[in-house]
Amino acid sequence: MTPLTRGLYTARLATCPQDRATALALRHLCFRAARGQSASTTDADPYDAACQHVLVTTQGVAVAGFRIQYFAQNQSFSGSYAAQFYNLSNFERQPGPMIELGRFCLHPDHPDPDILRLAWASLTMLVDAAEATTLFGCTSFDGADPARHGAALGYLFRHHTGPETFRPGRLGHQFGKGCTAAFATG
Repeated sequence: MTPLTRGLYTARLATCPQDRATALALRHLCFRAARGQSASTTDADPYDAACQHVLVTTQGVAVAGFRIQYFAQNQSFSGSYAAQFYNLSNFERQPGPMIELGRFCLHPDHPDPDILRLAWASLTMLVDAAEATTLFGCTSFDGADPARHGAALGYLFRHHTGPETFRPGRLGHQFGKGCTAAFATG
């Protein structure tokens, strides 16, 4: 991916161990420290090694980040983060390559909308370059309170799910854990 710049911000792939450490530190700030879980300073998991990481930076500070993992047509999804929560076997019928988006985060002290625009623009470039037909991922909502998130989840389900034959299924042991899958097809 060619780095993208908008104003003070640049989006680029993480290319070295320091970049990866920066991405993991930002994720810790957004996902763990924000919830009072400060036992470490990074947010790493076994899926990071198979992913490309994208950083949005300004003056040496990471203000946004996410990771993506590529899947070729007919490739097993057993190495996917979402596969630990969902049955992705229906994706095997989906034509074309796919990309899993994960750990998307925005620095809480940098609310500039250009950051989000640049992050999504870089994601669009990566999807286009891979000729991906499907972008998928899963998210959890803090607290997973149906009363708090029911309207948003209902909207996503009614308006932003793919054809039923390609939708992910639930894994029995994860039912009710608060994760929601959403995917879009191009």
